[in-house]
Amino acid sequence: MKELSLDKTSNSAATITRDVPCPFCGILCDDLVIQNQGETLKILENGCPKAISAFETKLVATSPKINGTTASLDDAISAMSDILKNSRTPLISGLGTDAGGMRQVMHLADKTGGIVDHMHGDALTRNSLVLQDLGWITTSMTEIRNRADLIIFAGTDATKYPRFFERTIWNKKSMFKLKNEERQIVYIGNKLETKSGINPNGKRPSVLSCKTEQIGEVISSLHALVTGATLDVSKVAGIETKTLQSLADKMKAAKYGVIVWSPSELDFPHAELTIQNFCEIVKYLTRFTRFAGFSLSGNDGSTTANNVCAWQSGYPLRVNFNKGYPDYDAQRYSTRNALKNKEVDSLLWISSFSSNVNPPRASIPTIVLAKPDTKLNFKPDVFIPVSTPGVEHTGQLFRTDSVVSLPLKKLRESSCASVHSVLKQLIERI
Repeated sequence: MKELSLDKTSNSAATITRDVPCPFCGILCDDLVIQNQGETLKILENGCPKAISAFETKLVATSPKINGTTASLDDAISAMSDILKNSRTPLISGLGTDAGGMRQVMHLADKTGGIVDHMHGDALTRNSLVLQDLGWITTSMTEIRNRADLIIFAGTDATKYPRFFERTIWNKKSMFKLKNEERQIVYIGNKLETKSGINPNGKRPSVLSCKTEQIGEVISSLHALVTGATLDVSKVAGIETKTLQSLADKMKAAKYGVIVWSPSELDFPHAELTIQNFCEIVKYLTRFTRFAGFSLSGNDGSTTANNVCAWQSGYPLRVNFNKGYPDYDAQRYSTRNALKNKEVDSLLWISSFSSNVNPPRASIPTIVLAKPDTKLNFKPDVFIPVSTPGVEHTGQLFRTDSVVSLPLKKLRESSCASVHSVLKQLIERI
């Protein structure tokens, strides 16, 4: 960690930390420059609006609470222990934590016979179902940066990942001398923000407008066209067939094409079939050129949670340990269905990255581990404020492409314990 002390007229000197990874987005930008003065952080370089809002939030003094009454951390952990000891099948959800915290989650689930699911479990499952069923060919941010000359954004404009274009598309350097003006950007979908797709020379992207739930139909038609088939209609989802033929020709001519999607934005019934269409056309195109898929996800530690669950249980998230071994069911063990079907009798919710995500309100004993500034819309049985990985303690997260894991830095002190620490103490008492 590179640090510089700055002389200030205030009571405390400022410390600058460089090369800071940002844990608040799945692409994990690792070039931030952040100043700490009196435990107040300020981004000096390379911050996006999401990073600025998260890093520059001031510390809030909050104590653990039991039934709304202030308590010590030790008493709060004891109350957690009592709830879980009396629970036959707890639901451990939210899972907004880093790799160390998720390891403890898995240990706790195994010990208590619990179900594990992430707050973004629906989006994760859309991808998992495709990977399990037919497999896929995906790429990394680095490969896109250095090789991709045709990038198709299907149902997403990447605005939830504010620096994706800066870091991956319109980069200043490429290993293989790929120039920005050589990149072709295409959007397929509804009401997408396409300004980021304008290249530095002013060339505008191509836009194929259709309803989000019609994207699968468009991709299927493109798949037919790249195989040499003809379409007996003049339009597909409102898009001229000749426009689709033009894109199909570009896909076949690309040296390295990529289809980018965000599973959280494909929020309609059976959206996994649309993702499957992306992956199947990619497979066909690799017969005569290089093509790959790329999923934009990973917010709130979702990619990390899924990876840790997979390597420790053999399955992605939505695993139940109640039978004494990991039992996977992508639908039955979702947070929504587990609560709706009364499969669980207690809830432990974890969210250490975002204070704007509330746990589901359930008529069962509820424990919440969340950021100190979280505004809950109900009073849980136990609330413990926790510190944030990459801000108040070190940690590790996986990037959206699962190719890179980055170490997170500690930037300031906090009186709150980490998720890892709280769960470790809890496990020792059960």
